[in-house]
Amino acid sequence: MSSKRVFHLHLVSDATGETLNMVARAACAQYEDARPIEHVYALVRGPKQLERVLGEIENAPGLVMFTMVNEELRARLEKRCAELQTPCISVLDPAMKALGQYLGKESSHKPGLQHIMDAEYFDRIAALNYTMSHDDGQSAGDLNEADIVLLGVSRTSKTPTCIYLANRGIKAANIPIVPGAALPPDLETAERPLIVGLTTSPDRLVQIRKNRLLSLHENTDTDYVAPDVVAEEITFARRLFAKNGWPVIDVTRRSIEETAAAVLNLYNERQRERMS
Repeated sequence: MSSKRVFHLHLVSDATGETLNMVARAACAQYEDARPIEHVYALVRGPKQLERVLGEIENAPGLVMFTMVNEELRARLEKRCAELQTPCISVLDPAMKALGQYLGKESSHKPGLQHIMDAEYFDRIAALNYTMSHDDGQSAGDLNEADIVLLGVSRTSKTPTCIYLANRGIKAANIPIVPGAALPPDLETAERPLIVGLTTSPDRLVQIRKNRLLSLHENTDTDYVAPDVVAEEITFARRLFAKNGWPVIDVTRRSIEETAAAVLNLYNERQRERMS
């Protein structure tokens, strides 16, 4: 088996670097035989900061990816990288160019605009507060305030999916499905939220639960990870979802991001139907 090719990846941003990190990691994920050593430089907004970054690039040459709106700093970065014969890529250029051509105007050239504390920002904070206080069946008396309610047996990624959705401004509650335990009464009367069931394969769930118990140094000789009991839990949940007509998403082979995207697709489709 051949070892992975290791290379230096310099990520330079005049904002938080969140956008750049996501783009870089999405791209690198397509090259399984390569492993980047990431050098992340956020909030690079002045000449002195940039010179320090250039020094790091010179000491560890590699691919440079950046998001930077200041033309002087950008020109300095590109010029020095050219001198070092180091590839230098502005990851937002294609999107910005297409938008500018379509809208017939130039961008504002202000860094970090997606992170300003506007109404949308405070909506995300409110969504996160709601989601954290409605995790795992807590505060189930006001579920009608939720945008989305996720249901599923233990360890079907309900909590992380809800947190991801909250960061998108979605108020998301989650409720565990336990055979023999009643669901919150408010769930039956809630008309506002989209209710979605999460399921997975029994084998995968047993593996996840065992890993969880091992990480907590707890005994794995329990019904919680018994294959027949786990299969019964999943069957019970599936029947419950079908009985109530709730859409179901299988998370067996999905990342948290992919599960959240599938939930958002259902939510957006429902919103369009309500508006039509």
